Amino acid sequence: MSLNEDLEVQLRAMNPATGEFPPHSADLVQRSIAQGRRMRLFGATRVAAVTALALVTAGGTLMATDAFGSRGGDGTPDQLRADAPARSTGQPPSREPSSISEDEMVRTLESLLPPGGTVSAASGRGSQSDGPVVWPTAKLTYSTANGSAGIDLAIARLESDIPADQQQGQAGCLPVEVRPYDKCTTEKLPGGAVLNTTKSFTYPTSDTGQKRWYVVFTTADGVQLTVQQFGGGGEKGSSSGADPLLSIAQLTSIVRSPVWSKAIAAVPAPEEPPSTSASTGTKRVPGARMTRVLKSHLPQGGTLSDLNAGDGMVQLVYDDSHGKNMVEVDAQYDRTALLAGHMGCADVTGECQAMTLADGTKVKKVKGRSEKGGSALVWLVDTLRPDGRRVVAREVNSYAEAGPVTRPQPALSTDELLNIVLDKQFFTG
Repeated sequence: MSLNEDLEVQLRAMNPATGEFPPHSADLVQRSIAQGRRMRLFGATRVAAVTALALVTAGGTLMATDAFGSRGGDGTPDQLRADAPARSTGQPPSREPSSISEDEMVRTLESLLPPGGTVSAASGRGSQSDGPVVWPTAKLTYSTANGSAGIDLAIARLESDIPADQQQGQAGCLPVEVRPYDKCTTEKLPGGAVLNTTKSFTYPTSDTGQKRWYVVFTTADGVQLTVQQFGGGGEKGSSSGADPLLSIAQLTSIVRSPVWSKAIAAVPAPEEPPSTSASTGTKRVPGARMTRVLKSHLPQGGTLSDLNAGDGMVQLVYDDSHGKNMVEVDAQYDRTALLAGHMGCADVTGECQAMTLADGTKVKKVKGRSEKGGSALVWLVDTLRPDGRRVVAREVNSYAEAGPVTRPQPALSTDELLNIVLDKQFFTG
């Protein structure tokens, strides 16, 4: 189970039909990559969420890999899967001369488990001295008289040219809009290391079922050790809701143990980032501008919380004293070809209104149910200007689409959402 299980759940929910809505653009993926691990995961979920209603309104679905690249059957990022294939970078990177075997990885993990239990279904992956990069991993089932727990550990190095808090690993507390039921902490340790602990669920958009607890320890020089534990047995092997056998403190002791020094030394040294010529990246709307413009349109007297913003995207929770309400805005360039034929209400499920304004801007207003299987309402206004600029606003009558409904309906009318997305300051402010 990975932090992008959210995307898998949403994609699974959108399987009634295929091909009616265009796939998300390369720019959206690139924006996710640029935003890093924290915003990438949110960005991936946001792509599914923003398009989810549009997909339903168009009667279609989205079939795509997630922002981490290839997606396994359980939604886990390849770099954290114990059974994942080797990661190839095209050129052999520089690496330390040491190595560690699969058996050593498994034995090391076993040695850190509390005495008195038994181990089964153990497997792992060692490093190698040449060829493509292989991240060391270990995976097993640990059992006692009180039950069983699936335990996985992975060691990787963060990318040298991306800040540590923007990596594709699992460190960092994700936005409540994405993970409404997580209980997460972040601690900066002396010397520059960072420790993240999270209590979650195998299906993180629900607060029931199998529990998943994990701890991520990121060293000051960019090596990341992740241990995750599933209550009641292996991943998706139980729905009892039993607590995992090991406490968060015990998981923390595992990833911080000095016995991993050999495995850490076997992790390849960071590669020098490739030199690049002048930027050819797609234009993006700065996150600070997105935030400022959205805030200027929210009714006075309400409170704001859980702000998450990146280039081309802003998301926050607005509470007008009648309940929390998630509001999100995306702004993009060059979307004419991508959205050709998809700004109308053909095959729309729910309430839809499409129009073209005097300046040629196409508008689609939609009111519908959440596609995450809950009872939340999702209201969306999508606009496409004649020059290809697109602004989408959506809101949910909860602090998260997968969270509990917190008010009878969303706080802003679709006309108010339309005023937001038509604001020229998103592109000129």
